[in-house]
Amino acid sequence: MARIEDYALLGDLQTGALVATNGSIDWLCLPRFDSPACFAALLDTPESGHWQIAPESGGTCTRRRYVEDTLVLETEWNTPEGTIRVIDFMPPRGHAPDVVRIVEGVSGAVPVRSTLRLRFDYGRVVPWVRHQPGQMIAVAGPDAVRLRTPAPTRGQDWATVSEITVRAGDRVPFVLTWHHSYEHAPAVVDPEVALRETLAFWTDWSRSGTRITGPYRDAITRSLLTLKALTYQPTGGIVAALTTSLPEQLGGPRNWDYRYCWLRDSTYTLQALLSAGYLAEAKAWREWLLRAVAGNPAELQIMYALDGTRRLPEAELPWLAGYEGSRPVRTGNAASDQLQLDVWGETLDGLCLARESGLGARDDAWDVQTALMEHLEGAWNQPDNGLWEVRGARRHFTHSKVMAWVAADRMSRAVRTHPQLHGPADRWEALRDTIHADVLAHGYDETLGTFTQSYGAPSLDASLLMIPRVGFLPATDPRVLGTITAIQRDLTQDGFVRRYQTSESDDGLPGGEGLFLACSFWLVDALHLAGRQREAVELFERLLTLRNDVGLLSEEWDPVAGRQLGNTPQAFSHFPLVTSGLQLHAGRAHRSDETIRHTRD
Repeated sequence: MARIEDYALLGDLQTGALVATNGSIDWLCLPRFDSPACFAALLDTPESGHWQIAPESGGTCTRRRYVEDTLVLETEWNTPEGTIRVIDFMPPRGHAPDVVRIVEGVSGAVPVRSTLRLRFDYGRVVPWVRHQPGQMIAVAGPDAVRLRTPAPTRGQDWATVSEITVRAGDRVPFVLTWHHSYEHAPAVVDPEVALRETLAFWTDWSRSGTRITGPYRDAITRSLLTLKALTYQPTGGIVAALTTSLPEQLGGPRNWDYRYCWLRDSTYTLQALLSAGYLAEAKAWREWLLRAVAGNPAELQIMYALDGTRRLPEAELPWLAGYEGSRPVRTGNAASDQLQLDVWGETLDGLCLARESGLGARDDAWDVQTALMEHLEGAWNQPDNGLWEVRGARRHFTHSKVMAWVAADRMSRAVRTHPQLHGPADRWEALRDTIHADVLAHGYDETLGTFTQSYGAPSLDASLLMIPRVGFLPATDPRVLGTITAIQRDLTQDGFVRRYQTSESDDGLPGGEGLFLACSFWLVDALHLAGRQREAVELFERLLTLRNDVGLLSEEWDPVAGRQLGNTPQAFSHFPLVTSGLQLHAGRAHRSDETIRHTRD
């Protein structure tokens, strides 16, 4: 089984595929990100569905890369017979989803084998297959897939196999297209035209934002492309990750479905997109957010489906063995029913950021924000499940209270600075001050000299690093500095940050987990704000080394095994990379300007 970091991402802005270094697509859900997988080898064995194109001699590729600033993947193999290149991509969605693979001969004459094993409903359903001249058709219930290729195909061991010899200059295309079995077949895709159009689409998109410069340009751009690829274009929603049930601990039960849109991501996503100049994507995300939260504020959820659907029932798929035996494999997410008070703050902060960044104010948007704030006024002092979605007893999490403060602060400031926005600013300012005093009284431990994960408990939590970022206290405040020092001392391993110590905090689950990558980016930001630039830069550049060969990050890092863990690619890892990288580059530019001015003086 491939390691999590062995996978590269393909996408068409409605779903995505993961391609391993051995040339196998081991994960693909059709037609949407959250649809049942037709390739589920990622969570079981190749018998659960995959599509491999590679030299018959096998092995992993010699090298691979994305074509610059695109999502077109090139994978090369050097073999004793010669060299081939496989070009993989998904054209931005037209009528139907397509996966295009072009085998190109670079030198010599290389025997190549394509093995396509379709298994619908997460590996459980074997389709009925028919072979016709130039194409293979697989049907099972509502699903139909067509493989069009000039290469000969045949059935073997419940798979569709092609065996060809590719010579220098050859270009042999394979086009896989999904459609509803009760609909007519979609138009045939010309693979070479689709390649040119896909390259142009991604290149144009990359150039449509603010021109990014500096030493982190490539890393930031790749993360932005990844965030764009995780966007469901019809609605503007951004999924947390492409996958479900990749484990936070190998062999453990902390396996969750991340193919949904979290409200918590809203502020961070908007910040990343706006800072890089992608106003259209930021506006689409804001519109998704407003549609999703519409309704009774008391029924606000922490996450929604791509189209804003609220019910996300959690289920287990017992026929799948799980990634490296990590079970159960889950679909849906029961955490959608949890009370997490911080999401009110993140939602209102995100909408404030959008308003202040020039996306424009809307009367109905302000009405929604006012309703959310009025509900939070009566709910902020309740215990909740916190941002980490603990499945243990509810507590008074410090981060939740801080984000309630953010909500009151942003809403009162909006009324003070925008005459067209109306609301009880005095009341919200009083609430802001009340929450601030409450956190300082109960969320800070004078003896330890640090803020704590929850009221009355000494445990640390990486979310405390957000205190200066949201403006609750300046980063130079002794209480913040003490918290940063304590987290560096007691909540890091090999210099990277844990969310919290699972042995000290009852989160309702057995076992442990890796190091949550976003938390280390939060430490970068906290160090930067505290003026500790050298430490911030060193940590950021170490984090960049954890990316895989094509620049992708999953959710977590195992410092002992030196492996990525958790669902991948993870939006919650990529948008803090963007914001941290841009801040550090801006800081370097500012210091350079200061040095030049000082020298001239």
